[in-house]
Amino acid sequence: MKRNIKGFTLIEMLVVLVLISLLAGLVGPRLFQQVGGSKTKVAVAQVELLTSALNTYRLDVGEAPTTEQGLAALMVSPNGTRGWNGPYLTKEVPVDPWNKPYIYELKTNGDFALYSLGRDGTKGGEGEDQDVGLF
Repeated sequence: MKRNIKGFTLIEMLVVLVLISLLAGLVGPRLFQQVGGSKTKVAVAQVELLTSALNTYRLDVGEAPTTEQGLAALMVSPNGTRGWNGPYLTKEVPVDPWNKPYIYELKTNGDFALYSLGRDGTKGGEGEDQDVGLF
């Protein structure tokens, strides 16, 4: 009696595992690289949103918030501020995609700097570690 048993041999299973490993080795790093690029794009979009809110604040009040008042001035009127017509954001002030607060500084010429230090949290860098925003 001859049995007709269907199934995979050990060699066939090993070939499939090798192919899956090769694909994971090639596709995995590229996929994670895209995730990092996406965080940078989110940071750029958030800086644009915050810049728009700061410009609206400046139009209403006549000047940008001081460095000490910071981005909180977009949500709650600082003491003694005339013309404040906020809140200027629909939700709380966001943190950057790496869970750190955005850095806001009022310059001496009345302009402001608004940026994130990227994944590494230090000035400079490349890729996901690069600084994002207005300087």
